[in-house]
Amino acid sequence: MDVNTDPKARVTDGMPKRPGLPPLDGIDPSITLGPIRLESPILTASGCFGSGKEMHRFVDLAALGAIVCKTVTIAPRIGIAPRRGAETPSGMLNAIGLQNPGVHAFRANDLAWLAERGYPAIASVGGHSLDDYEACVAALVDAPIEAIELNLSCPNLEERGFMFALDADRCREVVRRCVEVAHVPVFAKLSPDVTDLASIAGAALEGGATGLSLINTTLGMAIDVERRRPILSTGTGGLSGPAIRPIAVRAVHQVAQAHPGVPIIGMGGIASGRDAAEFLLAGASAVAIGTTNFVDPQATARIYAELVDLCRRMDITRIADLTGGLQA
Repeated sequence: MDVNTDPKARVTDGMPKRPGLPPLDGIDPSITLGPIRLESPILTASGCFGSGKEMHRFVDLAALGAIVCKTVTIAPRIGIAPRRGAETPSGMLNAIGLQNPGVHAFRANDLAWLAERGYPAIASVGGHSLDDYEACVAALVDAPIEAIELNLSCPNLEERGFMFALDADRCREVVRRCVEVAHVPVFAKLSPDVTDLASIAGAALEGGATGLSLINTTLGMAIDVERRRPILSTGTGGLSGPAIRPIAVRAVHQVAQAHPGVPIIGMGGIASGRDAAEFLLAGASAVAIGTTNFVDPQATARIYAELVDLCRRMDITRIADLTGGLQA
């Protein structure tokens, strides 16, 4: 009996069995992100997979090139008051408020767990000031990580709450400060809520970023009609899921055209291998899987298998050859 196809065979002691990874049969899934070589183009999107501890019971982490961990800050944060999430058509809204145990606990627990098992990790760093970001990155020096992703959609409390990702000068400066103390490549995660994303991306690269993560959530809102109140306690939140995928694909393509050769981690509503291929063709070198993990905890391995199968049917032997392959 095939546990990958028979639902009755998928449960043992109350836990679903992890699906097996596909045979590669001549398909090379490895990719590069600047100086980093990863064994798979499939990553996790920060905040949607924890740090792998919970999810490894459901999905084979060997399908992943790296785990992009949940954003951490220099000090622990409890996040905002509920309600923090809401389902929307083809997506979800969230306003978590960067709840995390702090960078030192993250390094001692989550990163240690990943390193012990040999899983590549990318740390996501947030903060509310330039000093916050710099201190958090400095606390990760010599940590077992492949790269650092700067979550630049945090409100800058030194500048009236204005997000770092919304202004070229602020973006350039926070990246510069972090690159100066980082011991690994730095990727800037940018917001789509700007009029000229290519210019913001250029500022991040001028600040020394190795590459970019595109895109973060876009701002949205949902209202409880009966109560006449916003559903989220913050009023607005970040919209993610398939609803934003066309925006994300456009953003990746736009930035890749403006900055040829820049390593891009594409994300935003990816739910299948074909979705992942769209981002690669648009110019991404790797893709990160986010919201669909909440619907299907085995999504990352499934998407990896679907992408391998798609390449096989297209007579592509190297997944990396898809990157930037969009034809006019």
